Amino acid sequence: MNILLINHYAGSPEMGMEFRPYYFAREWVKMGCHVHIIAGDFSHLRKENPKVEEDMQYEDVDGIQYCWLKTGRYEGNGMSRAMTMFRFCYKLRKYSEKILKKIKPDVIITSSTYPLDTFPAQYMRKKCHARLIHEVHDMWPATLIELGGMSKYHPFVQLIQIGENSAYKNSDRVVSLLPCAKDYMVRHGMKAEKFFCIENGVVEEDWKNPMPLPTEMERELENLKRSKKFIVGYFGGHALSNALSNLVKAAERIQNKDIHFVLVGNGVEKERLKNYVKKHRVQNVTFFPPVQKGSIPNLLKYFDISYCGAKESLLYQYGISLNKIYDSLYAGVPVLLAFRANGNLIEKYNCGVVSKGEPLEIAKKIEMLLQMTQEEKMKMSANARKVIKEKYLISKLAHDFINIMD
Repeated sequence: MNILLINHYAGSPEMGMEFRPYYFAREWVKMGCHVHIIAGDFSHLRKENPKVEEDMQYEDVDGIQYCWLKTGRYEGNGMSRAMTMFRFCYKLRKYSEKILKKIKPDVIITSSTYPLDTFPAQYMRKKCHARLIHEVHDMWPATLIELGGMSKYHPFVQLIQIGENSAYKNSDRVVSLLPCAKDYMVRHGMKAEKFFCIENGVVEEDWKNPMPLPTEMERELENLKRSKKFIVGYFGGHALSNALSNLVKAAERIQNKDIHFVLVGNGVEKERLKNYVKKHRVQNVTFFPPVQKGSIPNLLKYFDISYCGAKESLLYQYGISLNKIYDSLYAGVPVLLAFRANGNLIEKYNCGVVSKGEPLEIAKKIEMLLQMTQEEKMKMSANARKVIKEKYLISKLAHDFINIMD
């Protein structure tokens, strides 16, 4: 089977996020498929962007054919980023016949965060009579309105809405990472039978030979464990959307000296959080720089709880599919989910606790977890590992995806 996957921000383990297109494509290649990924030459998510000299340039990455379209750099989430979206879709349409001649796809998957790529993809589908699958990572334009504060009457928002509706109506299948989005999509033109949910998951191979942690970090974490500390850990971005100020304020309220908080990562909020800890003399919080994705298994060995926070939002009524949750559960680390989200694994499979995003509530849940019996903690850890191994390994999810392509 020839698969053409379109994702403006697709990356790889070496380049950085987004990882999902690469890992699914790698599994499909193992199954004997020929996979081409079309992506832009720049993404703010990648730690390293490809060196692209031509307007359209091919590169083989682990048996996957990447086709880079030159879209240019951007800063932030303003007009310059929007222009790269338009440029990507324009060039996708411009080079569509060249691309189709090279791959002759049986299936075209539109997978960019924004849904505008559906328009050139629909044109390509008509040209080659391929099946068209639209994959939804985030709810656009709802995300722009709810988190970005944009008006639903803004011209860009309205354009995105037209794209979303068209994708739901004209695709042969719609794959959602969010388990509770079906009703919304039906209201926006999708036939109910088109809906499939394939969430994120764990790449088991990454856990067989994980990368070591930086020496100094490992030494400090070992010291905390030798001191019998109960470690509440967080890894990932330090942005307002991660609600880490609630975690730091919860740490401030906790008097139990056996509990220690570890925050690993970087972002615009990190300095403010560190200043707060210093100003308020919060002694039970340690900050570390970000680590490589391949080191996450070694990091999670030290965590007793993995924190996952977010600002409360109506978006979470559609569900969540956060990589840090799957990684934590695979490691057998219970998750403290500090916001309400429909269809979450934590409540569904009893592999952690859910809290309101208020510091006092978070502190109470942490102390409750500490006071659990060893048997209760082991049961929660076993539940976590079991659900990931049975349902959320990338190798299984990639097979599930292939099955809906027919």
